Amino acid sequence: MSKICTANEAVSLIRSGQSVACAGVIGWLTPDHLLKALGQRFDETSEPRDLTFYFPVSTGDALGIRGMDHVAKEGLMKRVVSGNFINTLDPATGKRPEMMRLIRDDLVEAYCWPIGATMHWLREVARHSPGYFTKVGLGCYIDPRQQGGKYTPRAQDELVQVIELDGEEYLYYPTWPLDVGIIRATSADEHGNLSFEDEPLLSSALALALAVKASGGTVIAQVRKIVPRSSRPVHSVRIPGDLVDRVVVATEQMMTTGIRYDDAFLGGQLFDGEPRVRMPLDADKIIARRAAAEIRPGVVTIFGFGASSDIPGVMTERGDFRDNGLQRYNFTTEHGPFGGLVMGGWEFSANRYPEALIDGPSQFDFIDGGNCSTAALAFAEFDRAGNVNVSRFGSANPGPGGFIDIAHNARELIFTGTFTTGGLQIRVVDGKLEIVQEGRVRKFVESVREITYPLGANLLRRGQKARICTERAVFLVEPDGLVLTEIAPGIDLQTQVLDLMNFQPVRIAEPLLQMDPSLFME
Repeated sequence: MSKICTANEAVSLIRSGQSVACAGVIGWLTPDHLLKALGQRFDETSEPRDLTFYFPVSTGDALGIRGMDHVAKEGLMKRVVSGNFINTLDPATGKRPEMMRLIRDDLVEAYCWPIGATMHWLREVARHSPGYFTKVGLGCYIDPRQQGGKYTPRAQDELVQVIELDGEEYLYYPTWPLDVGIIRATSADEHGNLSFEDEPLLSSALALALAVKASGGTVIAQVRKIVPRSSRPVHSVRIPGDLVDRVVVATEQMMTTGIRYDDAFLGGQLFDGEPRVRMPLDADKIIARRAAAEIRPGVVTIFGFGASSDIPGVMTERGDFRDNGLQRYNFTTEHGPFGGLVMGGWEFSANRYPEALIDGPSQFDFIDGGNCSTAALAFAEFDRAGNVNVSRFGSANPGPGGFIDIAHNARELIFTGTFTTGGLQIRVVDGKLEIVQEGRVRKFVESVREITYPLGANLLRRGQKARICTERAVFLVEPDGLVLTEIAPGIDLQTQVLDLMNFQPVRIAEPLLQMDPSLFME
């Protein structure tokens, strides 16, 4: 029997009450055609119902590639477990994704795990292990003594436990079977062998397929094209057909939102060092410029989603990567590309001009093994005790992504973000920073809404070093609190820094340095 079928035929195999796992990273590697077909089937037939969805990473961007938003429907989705959630506003409608609406209105049992756990948990399912053990996340929001990763009141089950082994505490994630797996590749043959020649990421596709087959489940693959059997080099076939039950062809499959195909993301070519576009001289650019001063050649540096991913862009503008200069830097992200240029916005996750690529679970082996010496990460809130929040703030519930694993295991941390948020407007005049409109929301708070990482508790315990770079001030994070070390030209220390903090720095450096004036110049 041929494994090739239509999307409607493939999703008709999914039954009410099953667990459905799906791989994808924002728009990259997302099987959007299949998720759309599943959502349409429910709209037309009210079946299947009460599904549990497992997304190791937020799948889709809710814009050009809707991903999980296709199935974020009350009645279809009973429970969702994901490494993070997309919460961006649609520029056309002004609305947040449907997934966010289900979470805010408590219409789904929502759980958010660190991506390191979502990736490694699949391995435990695949080998019929009782569960996944890790120290990463102790003392964070995922710790059941806090909230156990629960993101809605409807989420009542304890999916994470604290276990003691040989006098040491661990977080324990019990396994459960996965009935259906939905993945994406570039090409398949009639046996279902999958290759990823046009995909710049591998993510959790193989691990997910192994977990589903170990559970006795069904693996459905979306591809752009069918090729003859035995027509591809074996090293390009990353998932054997014995793990694949159905193949659906989607010839319109995009590489990611706005990109049909761009071979710069596939490696095999050098970067000329010239910027494609230049960032405007705004708060984000000032922050990225200041943080770039902390990035060193030859040091493995991992960048997180958000403001920190702007750093390589300003380094490009500065000319650091001309004459093959990019090869002096060891850049990566949590999704597996090594070398090349880390991208911002919806292009984040895959690098342009990469030199190597590993899959998601292996990348978190690399991260958890302490191989990323320096990490540049965004922050949403920082409190007196040194806790950092990036996972829940305001009306947004994005979750942590790979933040916890990265922050836990790096030796040097660079946190980036604006000093306040919610309407902040700045301008630069004659090399000085002016606040045109202050943000409504303070980010230096007495207590963070959710502990994504307890940095203060780990500075001495793990021997970490950390600093915070904003558009108007720079802080070192010491075991006893924040030390203000730099201030922007044109900024008043009292009214535009100290008065806007809900707690005060433990020290102000003597002398208090002025941030480099070149940061504020075109």
